[in-house]
Amino acid sequence: MVTSTLQRVVLVAKHASFQSRCCVVSSRVQYSTVYDSNEKTFDKILIANRGEIACRVMKTCKKMGIKTVAVHSDVDASAVHVKMADEAVCVGPAPTNKSYLNMDAIMDAIRKTGSQAVHPGYGFLSENKEFAKRLAAEDVVFIGPDTHAIHAMGDKIESKLLAKAANVNVIPGFDGVVENVEDAVKIAGEIGYPVMIKASAGGGGKGMRIAWNDDETREGFRLSSQEAASSFGDDRLLIEKFVDNPRHIEIQVLADKHGNALWLNERECSIQRRNQKVVEEAPSTFLDPETRRAMGEQAVQLAKAVQYSSAGTVEFLVDSNKNFYFLEMNTRLQVEHPITECITGLDLVQQMIRVAKGFPLLHKQEDIPINGWAIESRVYAEDPYKSFGLPSIGRLSQYQEPINLPKVRVDSGIQEGSDISIYYDPMISKLVTYGATRAEALQRMEDALDNYVIRGVTHNIPLLREIITHPRFISGDITTNFLPEEYPEGFKGHQLTSEGRRELVATAAALYVSAQLRSQRFLGNLRVSTTPQERRQWELCVELEKGSHAVAVSRSGSTFTVEVDGVKVEVSGEWNLASALLPVTINRTPRVLQCLSRDAGGDITLQYLGTQVAEGQEICVIEAMKMQNSLIAAKAAKVKSVHCKAGETVGEGDLLVQLE
Repeated sequence: MVTSTLQRVVLVAKHASFQSRCCVVSSRVQYSTVYDSNEKTFDKILIANRGEIACRVMKTCKKMGIKTVAVHSDVDASAVHVKMADEAVCVGPAPTNKSYLNMDAIMDAIRKTGSQAVHPGYGFLSENKEFAKRLAAEDVVFIGPDTHAIHAMGDKIESKLLAKAANVNVIPGFDGVVENVEDAVKIAGEIGYPVMIKASAGGGGKGMRIAWNDDETREGFRLSSQEAASSFGDDRLLIEKFVDNPRHIEIQVLADKHGNALWLNERECSIQRRNQKVVEEAPSTFLDPETRRAMGEQAVQLAKAVQYSSAGTVEFLVDSNKNFYFLEMNTRLQVEHPITECITGLDLVQQMIRVAKGFPLLHKQEDIPINGWAIESRVYAEDPYKSFGLPSIGRLSQYQEPINLPKVRVDSGIQEGSDISIYYDPMISKLVTYGATRAEALQRMEDALDNYVIRGVTHNIPLLREIITHPRFISGDITTNFLPEEYPEGFKGHQLTSEGRRELVATAAALYVSAQLRSQRFLGNLRVSTTPQERRQWELCVELEKGSHAVAVSRSGSTFTVEVDGVKVEVSGEWNLASALLPVTINRTPRVLQCLSRDAGGDITLQYLGTQVAEGQEICVIEAMKMQNSLIAAKAAKVKSVHCKAGETVGEGDLLVQLE
């Protein structure tokens, strides 16, 4: 026997870097579609959208016995929403203005398929009054509000005036259009700094600037008007008081064509980057029953003022004293609608279809509950280390949603092999968890993120996990400034504590030894019967973030006891390194690591606690010390020569013994 050269395995620890379940109520379902066969709605609905929202609408349609038509661009011909629909029509090439925004092509698809109604989803044509008018002209039902409400709420200047007239709280500001840069400076001075300059026809954070003085107002006016013109074809701007350190809380409303309107509680949407939502929850930790009722009643007042009929969302800014101010109304189904469905039990898509057909609402305000807590994480193909998320493109080489976990819902429109392209929003899915309490919902979200397997594109799960486990978020002390305040230098990934380092070192060591033992076995038996009895103790050296740790590993059954820096850590689990998920128990705490890659040399890339480490950074190196490796001759033979001496270090591939 000879002493082996130092064997080593590199473990790059990306420290822990629903299909919607929409059916009758069960232990895993968060909302229900109760279909009344006597209530006739539509035979066929065309969904003028793509991706997860198209799939979401189709699932409810199928439960209501309604046939569905998908529209798609040429690059989306094999998309999930196309496969899910009963019929599909190509409406043009990849660019959105030639396909999903191509009204002529979509109208042709409606005629060709005989669709009686259109659900627009969100984005694209969902708030386009011209599209709604063209549908009405051909007696096709638009599943949404009428054109008057779309127009009134789509213009920020007009919507603010209407809100004011409906006795809805509005942010102090100038009610007209800002004519020029000097007019902007004058108005800002009268309102008092800081002010918000924003596009009248805007949305999604575009055309918005905060100004704290005259110079910033001049610069903001120039940039916002340019951005508004390019994004919306409308460079009109308005100026209003900027609410410092606000929360973004919105009220879901539902109204019919018979004068009935309800508020379906609130959604907390304060976790944002670049004025775009990242994590939402319902209800809010901040609202008391009185404030919730006041916000809900004002939202309903506005809906009735514009004769609204459908599902819609009234957004408010709320200050630290619970003063709330109207921000805007979205006249469509909101991205984050699933969390409202979870706590109320209502299927909002079904309600929209019923209302569009002319049926009255089935519920009264006192029927609307808050049952439990729901949280939504928007999973994007984005690099979270660049401005909290810049788009990433690529093909999903491996994709596994955590829908096996209880009270987890995933709304998605992709599958393994799908492409995330440059043409469309990089959203992968909406990951939703539900619990009787907020703590339960948060724990389920942490578990779901750890069990979510996404390969082939960079994604934002590391950031999402860091947010939902952050002490400040857990306490509920959040504002729209949460991300820039907590990560002023940008998101750098999870910072390991000393305990976390020991856990990672111990787990890496246990996985390494487990892999070594597995390699010695074949079909459950030792590969060579003359091999000495399996070892149960090992001494290893583990390098983590340029620090070296001597560890001692002992094994009893499936449990490894690893002594790291004088502290014993117990790691147990039955691991299959061919699997993407590696469930382990560390000091009696269940965790899930992910094996991102494993090469022929035995190097393993791990994801641990959701956070990634800079590319190329060598995180965990394990060297086997004092490990005796026996060389067994495969057949009886005579030793011709020996090319090493006892105690000599040898390398991989070195000739040690020659037989004849």
